[in-house]
Amino acid sequence: MLRIRYELIRFRKDLARYTMSDLRYKHAPSIWSIGQMFDHLILVAEEYLEEADRCLRGEGELGGEKTSFGEKLFERGDFPAIKIELPPEMNQPPNNTDSKDRLRERMTILISKMDTLESRLNDADDNRKTLHGGFGWLNAREWFNLIEMHTRHHRRQQHDLETWLRQKDL
Repeated sequence: MLRIRYELIRFRKDLARYTMSDLRYKHAPSIWSIGQMFDHLILVAEEYLEEADRCLRGEGELGGEKTSFGEKLFERGDFPAIKIELPPEMNQPPNNTDSKDRLRERMTILISKMDTLESRLNDADDNRKTLHGGFGWLNAREWFNLIEMHTRHHRRQQHDLETWLRQKDL
């Protein structure tokens, strides 16, 4: 579980390297900015924490299976090294207006929420699950671990965005 915290703290520290212009720079209209990537990471992690919390509160269903993609994802412990396209109704562009300080504050709040929820995972009923639209039925621990997998997945995107950022003035 420490790895999840480490990844988010590392992203939060990375914010110091960026100017506001860097955070908002878009290489192309269809490509997110670094700021949008941060917003997405935070929003998705908050959503996954809410689902984990629902499981811990006894909401959701007893039982349920993962999809075949969900099974493969958790067996690997990692997202595939590909860009994942969401359906248009789920693919709204993330916010591109937060300041560096606001993003840092949101990351700090997220890490605190994760610490609080993690302390409750020992009491989790692994049969209590809620539905993820792509991965199937997940329990609290799986939702929590999905945060780390999703965050690591975006390291590749961060590298690409930083490469385009360095090349923009060449």
